[in-house]
Amino acid sequence: QVQLVESGGGLVQPGGSLRLSCAASGIIFSIYAMGWYRQAPGKQRELVAVITSDGSTNYADSVKGRFTISRDNDKNTVYLQMNSLKPEDTAVYYCNADGSAVGLTVYWGQGTQVTVSS
Repeated sequence: QVQLVESGGGLVQPGGSLRLSCAASGIIFSIYAMGWYRQAPGKQRELVAVITSDGSTNYADSVKGRFTISRDNDKNTVYLQMNSLKPEDTAVYYCNADGSAVGLTVYWGQGTQVTVSS
């Protein structure tokens, strides 16, 4: 059974930082591209950042220079370090495991709420 379990969300003031974690089980983690997506109320889910199996990264323009995605294949975990948070970063953040490049399934976590407010 595949599980993606996010943690690290919460309430933070503008300018603050949070680190999200996503622990994966039931997949060969190292061969999956891992990503973070977010969905704000009334908006579509959007890509925040992705890290491929070989460590290449890509970011949404809105988070470049503020967010950093990383992965630890020994711990089957992907991280999203979020700095200089803004109110517009408020959303539910979802972890994504994408095996489509190697003919495997895409999986989603349940999401973790991030609220940036004073």
